[in-house]
Amino acid sequence: MTTRGVLYVHSAPRALCPHVEWAVAGVLGTRVSLDWIRQPAAPGTWRSEFSWQGQPAIASQLASALRGWQMLRFEVTAEPFATTEGERYSCTPDLGIFHAVTGVHGDILIPEDRLRAALVRSRTEETDLEAEVAKLLGKPWDDELEPFRHAGEGAPVRWLHQVV
Repeated sequence: MTTRGVLYVHSAPRALCPHVEWAVAGVLGTRVSLDWIRQPAAPGTWRSEFSWQGQPAIASQLASALRGWQMLRFEVTAEPFATTEGERYSCTPDLGIFHAVTGVHGDILIPEDRLRAALVRSRTEETDLEAEVAKLLGKPWDDELEPFRHAGEGAPVRWLHQVV
């Protein structure tokens, strides 16, 4: 069973770009050479994106391989298929990593236990329920990444397939 997804590297310092390629190659099991372009939203950084096809676990493996670098902003998506929901990972230097399960229409699916925990936190810790739900939906990550997403519109995309 295979799925498809996209890795968006929204910003990386030039010196980190080869390391990103090596990490992605390690996950995919094949040599990777990404097309890097300047990221206008953060001068001095570069961006790249590519589509992949392979096992559903690739999305989490890519996110795990890239999450440790403080200067890196990225997102990884995996489309849902017959037996598995989709996924989205977002990572920023300030916020760390966010993971969401996505449905067939791209909506974020929030498990019942996480909603219940948000309700409890809003009552006992005097936090706002709206803010708790916004975190569950990844709004802080979306807010931080949105300028980087717009700056990358029209960028070339390359398909990469996992070698088995």
